[in-house]
Amino acid sequence: MVAPGTALREGLDHIVHARTGALLVIGEHDELSFLFSGGIKLDVDYTPPLLYQVAKMDGAIVLNVNATRITMANVQLMPDPTILSLETGTRHRTAERVSKQTDALVVAISQRREVVSLYVDGTKYVLEDIPVVLAKANQALATLDKYRARLDQVSTRLTALEFEGGATLHDVLTVLQRAELVTRMGVEIERHIVELGTEGRLIEMQLEETMVGTAAEKATLVSDYLADPSPGAQPSALETIARLAHQDLLDFGRLAEVLGYDRKLNTLDYPVSPRGHRILGRIPRLPKLVVSSIVAEFGGLDELLAATDAELEAVEGVGEIRAKDIREGLRRLQEINLVDRYLQT
Repeated sequence: MVAPGTALREGLDHIVHARTGALLVIGEHDELSFLFSGGIKLDVDYTPPLLYQVAKMDGAIVLNVNATRITMANVQLMPDPTILSLETGTRHRTAERVSKQTDALVVAISQRREVVSLYVDGTKYVLEDIPVVLAKANQALATLDKYRARLDQVSTRLTALEFEGGATLHDVLTVLQRAELVTRMGVEIERHIVELGTEGRLIEMQLEETMVGTAAEKATLVSDYLADPSPGAQPSALETIARLAHQDLLDFGRLAEVLGYDRKLNTLDYPVSPRGHRILGRIPRLPKLVVSSIVAEFGGLDELLAATDAELEAVEGVGEIRAKDIREGLRRLQEINLVDRYLQT
């Protein structure tokens, strides 16, 4: 609502540049009216110039929940004085108390320091200058690129080990950890994009390109190596991983536990075999339902690679043509993977 490019942000910028200061309350009028004392009822359409003009008066400005109408101006707010506030200025102390007492978004603009502070549920956030946010977003993107490069590297290695039948739990957990780190870095950048508004379109395009395939990598990896493959176990495991503290994410013992293995297991020496979701998911035009049918029929990638053409064709939803596509897809994945490993070394 207050990101660059929005009408509300334009009005806030006008007030900041004019150094008049302001206190805005955005929410349902009926739910906030018990706080009001005095004021002028306006109920007019919101425009940035009008907000700027109204801000020249003392008191708070009240906008509707969508910030499309200015309902009141020159209002004295009377929040509960017993509510704890760590702010020192009258305007900011009132803003914090109103946000704690109601569901409204409260915006306090400092007259001297030209700082815009947002208050929601008692939480304060200070709007930063666009160049500062852009610099942070670009730095985060550079870090994300490094994370993604490392993810692709360990993923390529795991794929090779899967075809060779030499994957260990440590290899799996390395890819899972990297995929989750990439996901979390992407979430951090998304926050910057929201704050940048129209200024963040280029960052958003770069983020989308970098994040392609990460969610699928994580989901199919969990499906392949979850100790308990029962229905509902995969979404639950993914949710648990997403909630892990950063220190737990770096602990392979905790990650192994999430997948259903003993926490004290020596992951470096523990061999594991994929069910095939991850590899089959990389074959073009192969529906997830067919992938599930193939995994259910053969039980693992090794069994699939050893299956005859007739056995593969007999799987529901496969048939002769799709069986050839699967064979060709598996062969290409092996070849591409060999080239990738050679280039990385």
